[in-house]
Formats: sequence, structure tokens, C-alpha cells
Amino acid sequence: MKHRLPFDAENYEQFQDEEIEHIDQFLFRFSKLQDVMGEKLFPTILSLLAEDIKRKSFIDILNRLEALELLETDNWLRLRKIRNSVAHEYGFNVVDMVESLNAIYASCNNLLDIYDVIYAFCLQRFGGFITDYS
Repeated sequence: MKHRLPFDAENYEQFQDEEIEHIDQFLFRFSKLQDVMGEKLFPTILSLLAEDIKRKSFIDILNRLEALELLETDNWLRLRKIRNSVAHEYGFNVVDMVESLNAIYASCNNLLDIYDVIYAFCLQRFGGFITDYS
């Protein structure tokens, strides 16, 4: 789909079913990665560092990860806002949808960069990457 970027309302409305499927799959994977990182990976990292996370709010977890230099809280919240914009606009206003899609495509490397930093931290700190988030 890179050859179609940035999207605009006109080319979005001309997408074939296969192209829409690619976009849907990209959105699903972006959302899923962000969800798993936020809901499972982040708390697991702090637990492995022997931190009590039971009483911490999500913003407290983000702030602690920022203190560990694993992410920037404001950046993570911005990525979350972009992700949520697509979830709420999908299929309604084409112009808003296109803007949200372009924002996600522009931000996907940012999300992957956060993942890479965390991956490197886990390798260094725990001798491997966390695969069990239970």
C-alpha cells in the first residue's frame, strides 16, 4: 500500500477489496501490538523488576517506564490517541478516516522503535525477551 500513501478521500473510495483487507490487517496488527505492549508487556517488565504494580494506574506504569528510559509517556499516549481515532471513525467520515490512517502509517515506525528499545532492555536486563505475560 506504500505506493498509495498518503491516502486521500478520493483514492480511499477507489480501493479494491484486497486493498481494504490489507489496511484492515495493518490496523489490527498495529492495535494488537499496542494493546499487548500496554496491557501485558509493560506490567510484566515492572513485575520482573520486583515493582508492585497492583496499585499502579496505567499512567503510573508509563511514567515508571519513562524513568527507565524505555519510552516517553506523552509519545505513547499520542500513539494511543491515533489508534483510538481509527477505532471510532472507521467506516464513517472518509476524510477523518483517511487522516487517521495516514497518522497511523506515519507512526508505525515509532511504535516499532518503542518495541525495539524494550526488546533490547529485556535482553540486557533479563538475558532474553519475555514470552510469557501471565
